[in-house]
Amino acid sequence: MSLIVLYTERMQECVGFYRTLGLDFTIERHGAGPEHFATVLTDGTVFEIYPPRDGHTTGPLRLGLTLTPSQSRTLIPSGTRTLTDPDGRCIQVLSPHGETR
Repeated sequence: MSLIVLYTERMQECVGFYRTLGLDFTIERHGAGPEHFATVLTDGTVFEIYPPRDGHTTGPLRLGLTLTPSQSRTLIPSGTRTLTDPDGRCIQVLSPHGETR
């Protein structure tokens, strides 16, 4: 299993940002752990957004995501775009078949 976990003080803003890219999150809690958001990417990778752990957040990071046309809820045209999430992380988004709306 592949796993990506982001720790952030801006959970709602980050979830909202990644939702605009077409990721559908569910709220989860494992045992006595914190409530967090999780989704499974098309390649099977689990992508989770957690509140800060021990006061620490995920620092600078570059992620690359490939969207399918059904995932893109924004006006992301075909090609590669570099975006910045609410915590300032660099997100490279590939939309191979951008939608027009």
